Amino acid sequence: MKIVILDGHTANPGDLSWQELEELGEVTVFERTRADETVARAAGAEAVLTNKVILGRKEIGQLPRLRYIGVLATGYNVVDVAAARERGIVVTNVPAYSTESVAQMVFAHVLAVTNRTEHYAAENRKGRWSASPDFCYWDTDLTELAGKTFGIVGLGNIGSRVAQIAAAFGMKVKALTSKAADALPAAIRKADLQELLSTSDVLSLHCPLTDDTRHLINAASLRLMKPSAILVNTGRGPLVCDADVAEALAEGRLRAYVADVMTEEPPRADNPLLGQPGAYITPHIAWATREARTRLVATAVANVRAFAEGHPQNIV
Repeated sequence: MKIVILDGHTANPGDLSWQELEELGEVTVFERTRADETVARAAGAEAVLTNKVILGRKEIGQLPRLRYIGVLATGYNVVDVAAARERGIVVTNVPAYSTESVAQMVFAHVLAVTNRTEHYAAENRKGRWSASPDFCYWDTDLTELAGKTFGIVGLGNIGSRVAQIAAAFGMKVKALTSKAADALPAAIRKADLQELLSTSDVLSLHCPLTDDTRHLINAASLRLMKPSAILVNTGRGPLVCDADVAEALAEGRLRAYVADVMTEEPPRADNPLLGQPGAYITPHIAWATREARTRLVATAVANVRAFAEGHPQNIV
C-alpha cells in the first residue's frame, strides 16, 4: 500500500517515529504541503494522511486510487466527507488523544493571569527582587481561584476534564451542555448561556464550531460578562469575534482573553488581539505535548492498520 503523509511536521517534527507505519506500506512523508501541491503529492496513493491540508471534492476527484484518508487530528473539517463517501473512501480521525494536554493548557493560561508568574520571573531576572526594600513585592492583582465560578460551554471529553480540575481548585462549576442536569456529576451545575456569561469569573469554551456557535462571544455577549472575568478559548478561534474581544479588553470590560487558537492561523500581524496586553495567546500548542503527539501517531497508525486488515476504526 502506498501511503502519503501531506503535512507530517506538526505531529512529528522529528522526535517521534513513523516506523510502525512504514511496516504497513511504502510511506512518503512531506513536512508541509501547499494547496497547489496536494494532488501531485497524493497521486497514486491508496492512503493519505493529513492534519491541516485540505482534501476537498476537487482534490478527491483527481485521486482515483485513493481508498483511505486518515486525519491526524480529532477535527476532520479539512476533508469533504460527503465526497469521500460517494467514492467509498474511508475517512478516520484520532479522537480524545489530547484531552489531558488541552485541559492542562486551560489552567496554565488561567494561572498566568491570576498569578502572573512569567511577569515576576522576568522582573527578577532584571534584579528587581534583589533591590526590593521588603522581603516581597507585587505590582499586579493576585487572585485566588477557590470559591470563584468557572463556567464551561460544552461538556465533551475536554470540557468534562476541565470541570474536574476546576472543582479540584475549589471552584463552583457551571456548564452549558446538552446533557440532562441529573446526569451531571455532583460538582457541575447545569446553566444556560446568559447565566454563564453574567456569573462566571472564568468562562472556558469547549464546544464545536457550528453555525450556531460561530462568534458565540461577541459584543452583545461580552456586555453581559463581568469586567473581572477571564475568557478562555482552547476550542476553535471563530467561537469569538476577535475585534469585539479586543475592544472589550481595550476598554477594561474584560480582564483577560487567554487563547490557544485564532480565527486565522497563523494570525495576520494586524489582528487586533495581538496588541492587547490583556490577551495571552499561545500558537495552537495545547495538543502538542510529546505525550499527546505520541498517542496521536500511535492511533493514526492503528487506524491505517485496521483499514488494511479490513475492519476500519474511528470512522467519521
